[in-house]
Amino acid sequence: MNFEFATATRIIFGAGRLREIGGLTRGFGKHALVVTGRQPRHAEPLLAWLPKSPENLAVTMLSITGEPTLSDVRKGVQVARAAGCDLVIALGGGSAIDAGKAIAAMLTNDGELLDYLEIIGAGRVLTRPGAPFIAIPTTAGTGAEVTRNAVLASPEHRCKVSLRSPLLLPKVALVDPELTYSLSPAITARTGLDALTQLIEPYTCCRPNPMVDALCMEGIRRAARSLRAAWVEGGNRAAREDMCVASLFGGLALANAGLGAVHGLAASIGGRFPAPHGAVCAALLPVVMAANLRALRSRAPDSDALRRYDEVAQWLTREATATADDGVAWVSELVSELRIPKLRDYGMGEAHIAELAAKAAQASSMKANPIVLTGEELAEILQQAMG
Repeated sequence: MNFEFATATRIIFGAGRLREIGGLTRGFGKHALVVTGRQPRHAEPLLAWLPKSPENLAVTMLSITGEPTLSDVRKGVQVARAAGCDLVIALGGGSAIDAGKAIAAMLTNDGELLDYLEIIGAGRVLTRPGAPFIAIPTTAGTGAEVTRNAVLASPEHRCKVSLRSPLLLPKVALVDPELTYSLSPAITARTGLDALTQLIEPYTCCRPNPMVDALCMEGIRRAARSLRAAWVEGGNRAAREDMCVASLFGGLALANAGLGAVHGLAASIGGRFPAPHGAVCAALLPVVMAANLRALRSRAPDSDALRRYDEVAQWLTREATATADDGVAWVSELVSELRIPKLRDYGMGEAHIAELAAKAAQASSMKANPIVLTGEELAEILQQAMG
């Protein structure tokens, strides 16, 4: 048995713990670049507590208005350098956090962003630790606060790629469930299903490990009992806390085991259409689960992944006798109940399937899928998820 486990230097979890941010910045710098999503006003609580830092931090703001692009990162580096920023704090969903990671890394590493990107770039290894980075999620979905990659869109290449290195891991991941209480039902649904996907895929992938297994089991159970409740009643403190734990555990799991075909396909779709990542993953999840089960039963009937899919079903349904097919049905029903759009609603059509399937086959996430899916199987998944 061989595995490693890497994560943020500190993980701080609890309702109301954002108020500790002033002390948490001690020794990290004197001027912070604060990266937010499209609504900078959401950073007001953070900005209220930052002045209590020992260094009386200066602040420069940067808003990321969508999923981060290469241009967003380049702009962020320019803004940070011009202001003399020596610390990066990202508050928001996965987009803001991934942008913050990449900006922090490029502040200290030589060369151009493309030098370090996989697939479309030179794939060079980052050699220097980035500027100190603090991640504060305001959604419960991506787990980006504890992952070692930053997902970036390249519109000119029509794809999403990752900047990937253990050096991207934050100094502090601060998870405060209070920041998720005001999320809309739609965002709760798509981010919550993204979190669930990021627990199911690492548990059933081709390179699981015992530490990840424990996180996935606990995370899946929490998401199964609380996602509906958080969607129905946004102020349900227990449900929001469960979903923040599930998201955090999903980030830890994917960073230390891998993902699968849901994320491989989502990467190609997200680079081509203006579709929210979580919603794409949600639409794909039950279809990919069913396709993996068919392929495993046909070509690898002795695979341990089949047992693992049974276990996933038992945690989801809370039925000791549930089978993998029951798990697929449970997820499919949840996706429908939470009103997840079909992929066709984002502009995807029959003419795009071949291109998307081909790009997905090359995605890094696809390498951890429990079985290699054929081009025909990937195309069939897209056809079904398109609706």
